[in-house]
Amino acid sequence: IAGALHDDLPLITQRPFRSPHHTVSAAGLSGGGAVPKPGEISLAHNGVLFLDELPEFSRNTMEVLRQPIEDGTVTISRVSGTLTYPCDVMLIAAMNPCPCGYFGHPTRRCICGEKAVARYLSRVSGPLLDRLDLHVEVPPVEFEQLSSSADEEASKIIKERVNKARRLQLERYRDMGFTCNSRISSAMLRKVCPLDDRAKGILQTAFDKMGLSARAYDKVLKVSRTIADLDNSQVIKANHIAEAVQYRTLDRKYWHNS
Repeated sequence: IAGALHDDLPLITQRPFRSPHHTVSAAGLSGGGAVPKPGEISLAHNGVLFLDELPEFSRNTMEVLRQPIEDGTVTISRVSGTLTYPCDVMLIAAMNPCPCGYFGHPTRRCICGEKAVARYLSRVSGPLLDRLDLHVEVPPVEFEQLSSSADEEASKIIKERVNKARRLQLERYRDMGFTCNSRISSAMLRKVCPLDDRAKGILQTAFDKMGLSARAYDKVLKVSRTIADLDNSQVIKANHIAEAVQYRTLDRKYWHNS
């Protein structure tokens, strides 16, 4: 439909990776045209949509992602009719903490004023941030880490652990019409995300102190379910919830829902 296949590669045999430039239009991202064609989000279906320098995308372009990344489909309406394309993607976004890139740096001085930092961060809306499952702040890498010869966990071992967790999820949801934790509905969370007493206490404290939205609460439960699966645990324990809460850092540090 998009005309993106070639004669020497008539079928897509591996998960797509799409990384549109930040100047992409809303229609280029979600799809459009007189005869609606799929946009970048649909071309990344069952793969990765990577948005580098997220605040540099226009606000309108970012906002068109809100419903599609929740629904897994995007609907384009024109006078000639309405088309719905699939867009079940893993959305990965990256950004600097401020225009100069050194806000919060342990050794470099940020030259941006407080208002400039706030203005930069406010380009990403709270509702969009709410829809991202994991927020990870990446500190600068020290020389000792770069030059270290210490053995790290091999990618092969990590892959085996992830595949085992995915098999657990396939078995758990085999009669439910989906295959992984990210697609758990709010109505099903209590059934498939049993918490022990300590985990419930940590979750309640986090909800009260961080002012989490209902959507962020659901995200924490889904992520903790995945962490428990990686730990081969049927019950979500305190350490699983505590780790999941750590992945909502941007909710509590820089942004407020808007």
